[in-house]
Amino acid sequence: MNFEELGLSAPILDAIKDCGYDTPTPIQEKAIPHILMSRDVVGLAQTGTGKTAGFTLPMIEILAGGRAKARMPRSLILSPTRELAAQIAENFDTYGKNSKLTKALLVGGSSMAEQIKILDRGADVLIATPGRLIDLFERGKILLNDIKILVIDEADRMLDMGFIPDIEKICSHLPPIRQTLLFSATMAPEIKKLTEKFLSNPREVAVSPPASTAVTVQQFRVNVSPKGKNAILEKIIKQEKVKTAFIFCNRKRDVDALSKWLQGRGHDARPLHGDMAQVSRTKTLEEFKAGKIPLLVCSDVAARGIDVASVSHVFNYDVPGAPDDYVHRVGRTGRAGETGRAWMLVTKYDDKQLNAVIKRIGKEIEIVDMGGERSVSTSKGDTGSRERSKPQSNPKPSASKPPHSAQKTPNVPKKKSSHTHDNKNESADSAGFGDDVPAFFK
Repeated sequence: MNFEELGLSAPILDAIKDCGYDTPTPIQEKAIPHILMSRDVVGLAQTGTGKTAGFTLPMIEILAGGRAKARMPRSLILSPTRELAAQIAENFDTYGKNSKLTKALLVGGSSMAEQIKILDRGADVLIATPGRLIDLFERGKILLNDIKILVIDEADRMLDMGFIPDIEKICSHLPPIRQTLLFSATMAPEIKKLTEKFLSNPREVAVSPPASTAVTVQQFRVNVSPKGKNAILEKIIKQEKVKTAFIFCNRKRDVDALSKWLQGRGHDARPLHGDMAQVSRTKTLEEFKAGKIPLLVCSDVAARGIDVASVSHVFNYDVPGAPDDYVHRVGRTGRAGETGRAWMLVTKYDDKQLNAVIKRIGKEIEIVDMGGERSVSTSKGDTGSRERSKPQSNPKPSASKPPHSAQKTPNVPKKKSSHTHDNKNESADSAGFGDDVPAFFK
């Protein structure tokens, strides 16, 4: 199937063609026809499957014939993080370049005065994080009674970050007769209740398993002592000759401490987490995408939807507290049919989290002996003790090519060749990990 068969107009098809795309991804093929027919849709798809274009393309088609009034947007897209919201805005710029639609990006950390100016001029598409939207609504700067389309993106991430009450509050101010689209990687009971409450007879479309890692990514784990993490991480970085990598930490204070330590060792590493000023976050991410920064030490604010080309490695400095987070972290590499390598540092305190990850991905993660101090594990995922793990100082990537189904399906079609609400967004990066992870950085 091609895009012409989906019923999109010539201006949108021209914009898609200019990007070099001709074939819709599975989620786009399944969702776009229902959206164009004004049906409510529940889309179950992971980040990286093309779902953003799956709702932006038909929204541009539907909204093309009208114009928004001052402070009265005609559509609303709710996103859990600033970075994801910005990426959605980029999609509208790309695919709506031949239309006269206007948009407003409302996220915390940016000038509220500038955002109000844009709203005063009228915005057809409103892309917002829940906290900033509620701030502006309660100040009387936005009227939501003309919303015709509502999109709740990354609903499972919204749940993790505690935004469901905010979403319910926002929906209570929207017109009851509207089109609602909800996208999520998983269908937790709370998400199911949300769909039953705010969607009307929705069509459910689903693609790919809800939590799987691509075969293009080789996965390894190294058993370490808490105090030995930094040295082992640096050893792997040097041995692997890393060009570009995400390094994920569970806590924001560890992000800062580790990036400073790496810088002190001569590595060009930068931090990225929710407590940073938005200007700094945006600049850091842009430089990383441009290849100016090889090592990005980050919290899970960068684990979903951040599409960076040719990332060779992902490092889990900490075992994530939730297995879904592991899947999303690892998904930052091995994209577009390229191979990637994912490493995880595991201490004796991580057995519970490690077993949850292994159960979720459905396979063992290869243990590599890096020669550092190790502690014996009781992990069910180990076939033997760590002391008996087979030494393999330089595991080689497989020479076989990945099957077609494992190739990248990005947030675009397939390619040919200071208010309390915002604080919730910022603090969520470190929520949910408990006291199992030792505070070895103070």
